[in-house]
Amino acid sequence: MRNTNRRSVLIHTSLLAAGAALGTTGVTPALAGVASSRSLRETLIGAWRLVSSVETDIKTGAVDRPLGDKPEGLILYTPDGYMSAQLSAADRPNFASGDMYKGKPEEYVAAGLSYLAYSGPYYVDEASRIVEHEMSVSLFPNWKGQRQARIVKLDEKELHLSPNRPLMFNGSPKMATITWRRANPNV
Repeated sequence: MRNTNRRSVLIHTSLLAAGAALGTTGVTPALAGVASSRSLRETLIGAWRLVSSVETDIKTGAVDRPLGDKPEGLILYTPDGYMSAQLSAADRPNFASGDMYKGKPEEYVAAGLSYLAYSGPYYVDEASRIVEHEMSVSLFPNWKGQRQARIVKLDEKELHLSPNRPLMFNGSPKMATITWRRANPNV
């Protein structure tokens, strides 16, 4: 057996074993490219990489990409019901001091405007195809303790999340669409 074939077999076997340990069927439908009878919750479990973050002003229709054209980030859904979302603009400037507690005020402002993060439990409504994120912690303090609904759309390898109502961003109510792509397994 060639080394590449042996490696493929080992990776596939590892994925199946991990799936069995997590109570899933192994390779996700998003990776396999096939339809599935798995629940929305089972399909969400895992890591997703940020593809885009788009906000649309509900009054003017103006479209904004607050994290730029190539944002970075991950959203993680764990089998035991927790999630974490980290969204970042690319190429964020470093603090001149190199010390996270000794930044200049303008460095903290730039860092805060180019990053969004929150984590906590999640809840899935299978019938409505809605996932609710409960923010146990949040970079934006106003969200701490909130439970926000996200409308879920899945197509092949992409996950699209949108709030079920407009949220206030930059002074006006906007609808956001956050697109994620299934992350490659880190095995």
